[in-house]
Amino acid sequence: MALPDYRRGSIVNLMSSLIQAGGGSSPLYPPLSLLDPLALREQRNIILLVLDGLGYDFFKRCGDGVLHQHLQGRLTSVFPSTTAAAITTYLTGDAPQQHGITGWFMYFRELGAVMTTLQGAPRYGGVDLSHSGIDAERLFAHTPISKRLGLPTYLVTPWNIAYSDFNMSHKGSAEVHAYGSLSQMFAITAAIARNPPKRKFIYSYWPGLDHIGHSHGIESTQAAHHCREIDAAFGAFLESIEGSGSTVVVTADHGLIDVSATDNIELDSHPDLAETLALPLCGERRVAYCYVKPDRREAFEQYVTTELADCAEMRPSRELIEDGYFGVGDPHPRLRERVGDYTLIMKQRFAIKDWLPAEARFSQIGAHGGTSDAEMYVPLIVATA
Repeated sequence: MALPDYRRGSIVNLMSSLIQAGGGSSPLYPPLSLLDPLALREQRNIILLVLDGLGYDFFKRCGDGVLHQHLQGRLTSVFPSTTAAAITTYLTGDAPQQHGITGWFMYFRELGAVMTTLQGAPRYGGVDLSHSGIDAERLFAHTPISKRLGLPTYLVTPWNIAYSDFNMSHKGSAEVHAYGSLSQMFAITAAIARNPPKRKFIYSYWPGLDHIGHSHGIESTQAAHHCREIDAAFGAFLESIEGSGSTVVVTADHGLIDVSATDNIELDSHPDLAETLALPLCGERRVAYCYVKPDRREAFEQYVTTELADCAEMRPSRELIEDGYFGVGDPHPRLRERVGDYTLIMKQRFAIKDWLPAEARFSQIGAHGGTSDAEMYVPLIVATA
């Protein structure tokens, strides 16, 4: 089992390094041991490129390109090792212990609904937060990275999410730039790095590898091919910003593993377990938060420990908070209610899923959120130009 190293080895510590390099302070989490903030103080541009789904194990199998030439080592994601939790860390500098975002599906007690966190819509369907009259910035109540860095900040994100409720509630004073392709992302990032001639922080995010991993598998030829495409585009990008006084930090939010159909557990096949639940499963397929009916806890525990013992580790969710899975320090005031009564941490390559009546069913090969090395470890790549 691989867990986050919040001492000096996680993406939270990476953000502490970048915050301190920008002149801000990050007292709770020390800087990353592999990236000294002082080494970045004189750089005109600090560029953080997040490649969604680029796990360290997968990256090491992808040949020996430009990205590999600048590899510094590996670091851990957060828990759970998933986009919703990790991207919120990149946009705030906080661990899930503080920002309280715990997975793709989350129960927001204050809204009385299970939500798709990044899309900002109820899981059963419907309009997003802003169209429901909900102030997303007030709901999340996070301090954006742009307010912590002390530098002009730019967010370069795909057009379909650039102006989403989630993104806009986390931009603060940052300037948002939308793109439609990998080449456009690098072109926009390069243009910002070259102009204007002032010190700044640029956050660029690419989701393509994660999409391929989910649909085709991270072990697919399509994923390996796209990794080479990213590498070639990155090499051209470095040439385009040569002499700009930039440090480019490349990493990821998580890695993935491939889950076979036989390892995918659907609650339809376990009606006795489903009957013990008060809410749909929350979190991720690899880390599921279970809200259990008060009078069915014994039945829930007995079912998991007998029928799913080979597939899942069952933990009271409060223990994960106490044991530092989500971070250190005082927890978010709603963290406890956002992780349910029990957490199922899936073993080996197992995953668990339930379906709401109106949900369109689909299959995924690549999965993440769990505690395997492949999911938890991401590369740290640092290049200067």
